[in-house]
Amino acid sequence: MSFSELQSDIAAFRHYMQSERGMSDNTVQAYGRDLDRFAKWVVIVRLADYHKPTLKELASYVGFLHDEKLAPPSIARHLVALKMFYRFLKMEERADATAVDLLGSPKLWERVPEVLPPTAVEALVNAPQAGDRFYLRDRAMLETLYATGCRASEVVDLKLADVYLDAAFLKCFGKGSKQRVVPLGSHAVAALRAYIGGASKEGGRTTTGGADVVFVSKTGRPLTRIHLWALVKKYGKRAGLPSTVSPHTLRHSFATHLLSGGADLRAVQEMLGHASIQTTQIYTHVDRDRLKALHRQFHPKGQATDVEKPKV
Repeated sequence: MSFSELQSDIAAFRHYMQSERGMSDNTVQAYGRDLDRFAKWVVIVRLADYHKPTLKELASYVGFLHDEKLAPPSIARHLVALKMFYRFLKMEERADATAVDLLGSPKLWERVPEVLPPTAVEALVNAPQAGDRFYLRDRAMLETLYATGCRASEVVDLKLADVYLDAAFLKCFGKGSKQRVVPLGSHAVAALRAYIGGASKEGGRTTTGGADVVFVSKTGRPLTRIHLWALVKKYGKRAGLPSTVSPHTLRHSFATHLLSGGADLRAVQEMLGHASIQTTQIYTHVDRDRLKALHRQFHPKGQATDVEKPKV
């Protein structure tokens, strides 16, 4: 096995993702960077054969990612990229199913997305105050993030024509330009109405600039994901939340709160725009406490606090 051979496989995979799977340039570039880091690790540890990694070797790679100071969501994306890469190699008959199966091992996925309790979410969305320059816009953005579970890119790209406030839903375009419909709660609808119809001096939507997206700057230009990220950080700090809070935290919280409330996993998958149910299943950890409570409430032995000694 040579390093040039691995680079060639990664290049072929990137071409496959873009030309045959129709993935966006941003996604292809992100996966490419993740696999370049994998290639770097292969060289460092002098991996004997990248076609047939062992679970121990893959666990070592996860340790390497932690040593690189990557955040848990970033590490998870690296593993997703690697799993897709090995599926591609399997399809090309350059690797067998073992590597793909190993990458689905729970030992590699022992991470829980950062989730805010409902009270913390409430503090975050209420952080923009009436005296803030973009009060109405920022409140509407935070409400939309949490109400829909949309990705940051989907929120900043949201078009006015795709928001149906009377019917309380919106259409968004996710990865691979896939369209989905997501309901809007009453709080999000009210916040969006106030922003879209509000005065610009209060942070309402300006009509200058001619942009057709919902969320715009004071000059009427579309906001960027970086701008949205900075706003969440700003209001998270004001609300006294951890510095790790990001737009994706609200997406995680959206999914977790739905499932903990009893929502169907398939419905949550559809609202999140996940191609695979396995991606959504990472949020099912929250059901454990709910199931324990149900067990205590309804099981005949659920109320017992002490272990009964057998009668003799």
